[in-house]
Amino acid sequence: AMWDERIWTLFKRNLLHTLTYWSVFFSFGLCIAFLGPTILDLRCQTQSTLQEITWVFFSQQFCLLIGSSVGGVFKQTLFCALSALFVSSLLISVVFAIIPLCHNVLLLAVAMAVAGLAMGVIDTIANIQLVKLYQKDSAIFLQALHFFIGFGALVSPLIADPFLSDTNCVVGNSTENSTGMMHHLRNALAGTPMHNLSQYQLPTEGEVVTQVSYAFWIMALINLPVPIAVFVLMNRERLVPCCASSSPPLLETDELAMETQGTEGQTLDTKDSDAPGHGDLFSCCHSETLQGAPLSFFGIHILGGMVLFMTDGIVGAYSGFVYTYAVAPPMNLPHKTAGYLASVFWAAITVGRLVSIPLSYRFQPVRLLLLNLAGVIITVLLLLIFFTSSIFLFIGTCLLGLFLSSIFPSMLAYTEDILDYKGCATTVLVTSAGMGEMVLQVLVGSIIHSEGSYSFMLCGMIIGCLAFSLFFVLLFFHRMHKISLSGHPGKTAMVEEPGADCLK
Repeated sequence: AMWDERIWTLFKRNLLHTLTYWSVFFSFGLCIAFLGPTILDLRCQTQSTLQEITWVFFSQQFCLLIGSSVGGVFKQTLFCALSALFVSSLLISVVFAIIPLCHNVLLLAVAMAVAGLAMGVIDTIANIQLVKLYQKDSAIFLQALHFFIGFGALVSPLIADPFLSDTNCVVGNSTENSTGMMHHLRNALAGTPMHNLSQYQLPTEGEVVTQVSYAFWIMALINLPVPIAVFVLMNRERLVPCCASSSPPLLETDELAMETQGTEGQTLDTKDSDAPGHGDLFSCCHSETLQGAPLSFFGIHILGGMVLFMTDGIVGAYSGFVYTYAVAPPMNLPHKTAGYLASVFWAAITVGRLVSIPLSYRFQPVRLLLLNLAGVIITVLLLLIFFTSSIFLFIGTCLLGLFLSSIFPSMLAYTEDILDYKGCATTVLVTSAGMGEMVLQVLVGSIIHSEGSYSFMLCGMIIGCLAFSLFFVLLFFHRMHKISLSGHPGKTAMVEEPGADCLK
């Protein structure tokens, strides 16, 4: 059976908390995927240059990194954690509502920076809470958690697609000028040389009309049930200030999870809510756990983070620029057709994360990681070989999404299990993944613009091979970690990871 009785009992015991953490990742997913397909309309709305609109991507990813790094400070109590999730998910709805009002690229960048901060807090807190809830059994629930990212990321492009401008997004006397301008923008995004933008008549602020505003308002409404769900959980836990109840320690009622795993002595109480490794990045760096830790301890953190830096960077770059790649030669796909690629990619990620839930129960995380990383390289290689086939572009996009879908939750479960949930793995991995999306998205975008569209898949191949190589080094450090602690009977539990059999 997919669920044994113990895990099913754990799930029922923590049902409301688990569903709430899953729902906030739906908010996270909504924010990830909408920029790619709406970039032409947003560029027209803000009357900005290509270079300026690129900084909107950067501002979101940079602030997501900051939010991921400092988000752990809210983990001290259940009240702090849920309050942070409530404010963050509510802010996402507010940002969606005000994006259509941002007629200046700086205002749009600030709005996306706020959304990025909220996303970072959600990313860190939701991962930390589920890992603390389920410990050794967290892999299944982390796969489900990240399924909701894919689901939210699938929904936002589908909502935006009917409202995207196909020929122009301005009202003016010269239809030819506005159409020519949009043609120029698409060519610019596709990596072809820029021409003098002054030859195209940019509209004045009052002339900008974009139907994509309705898409953002719809997404704002769709997201509203998420902060409401968090508020309901806070009310159920008597954490709403009007209830005059003190904040209980984080996961105070989760004795069952500890008892069923034979770790009664490690039950999370008020002091354990301050356990190192599940706070912000800066407190991790000063953690007492780091004192006297072997070299392999640090290597596992660094290498796990580097693998996710690469793989999450591929996710960010591919979802952001696959449209750019598709509309450029030799593909030359129509605007509407290319617009579906982002939806196909996120649909594959969503399905992949759903399928990974039962797979994570039957297979060790290390085996899933080997399969997925190898699949990424093979898929990108085939996309390079069949670079003129528009049909295989859709097939390859689907396969790539499937293989990338479960790498993050599998890596999180793998490294936390190696370290017996004592290190800083969650915080380091979340931060590294956010940094990878920020850096590689900007880097790949710059390479595409300067070297042409073919470099897009080449970049993916190089990044994928680096991730695969770093993972094998991580396996070596896992072996080193097991050996280094073999002489410390009190610490051997830290390396009792079933997937270690693959290293023999």
